[in-house]
Amino acid sequence: METSALDSVHLSPYNTTAVDTAITTRRSVRRFLPSPVPRATVEQILAVASRAPSGTNTQPWQVRVLAGAARENLSRAIIDASRNHPDEHHEEYHYYPVKWTEPYLGRRRKLGWELYALLGIAKGDRVRMSAHFERNYLFFDAPVGLIFTIDRSLERGSWLDYGMFLQNIMVAARGRGLDTCPQAAFCRFHKVIAAQLQLPPEQQVVCGMALGYADPEAPENALRSAREPLASFVRFAGFD
Repeated sequence: METSALDSVHLSPYNTTAVDTAITTRRSVRRFLPSPVPRATVEQILAVASRAPSGTNTQPWQVRVLAGAARENLSRAIIDASRNHPDEHHEEYHYYPVKWTEPYLGRRRKLGWELYALLGIAKGDRVRMSAHFERNYLFFDAPVGLIFTIDRSLERGSWLDYGMFLQNIMVAARGRGLDTCPQAAFCRFHKVIAAQLQLPPEQQVVCGMALGYADPEAPENALRSAREPLASFVRFAGFD
């Protein structure tokens, strides 16, 4: 009888320590080792992630998994567009706010300067900042790059569902000793991506993601972003 990738996954029931560890050790890795990730492992991760909830089981996710020459060809095309035709490319949707306000602006700046400090990039050094940002389009050297798309006919609720699917991928990857970096940077070059991957016109690019093994020697991978205490964003009612 035919089995799916999910059938080969064996999890200990109620192993909260393993689940919590996978969640709390997830981070955005910005430099990966060249060590390959087997296709079977990626299939398992995506099969597990597909258990994410979605309104009326719409399952709005579509994934292109790229490795080897396919990943390199996409990276080259985007970098060429970024360097030579930057004004021709714009996001189809606003991931970030059009106007930043506090406390979000402060958090954004803090993370940016912490990252640049680890990389030895001085404030105002826009050349090195741009060079680092361009590494997004190399999937930060990860052996596997993922491009996520969604049907244009779907509404905001399906985008919320999509976020749960993406989180599942990142947690399932951690459970296998892998790391990830979700990347909104790809959205600007959706036309290049559509051409390279021959996406049907009804599919819209949601984001990209790097997948692989973190380089433990890379200074940027020492970054650990801060989280607010519960008291700053949680209100309880009705508890004794």
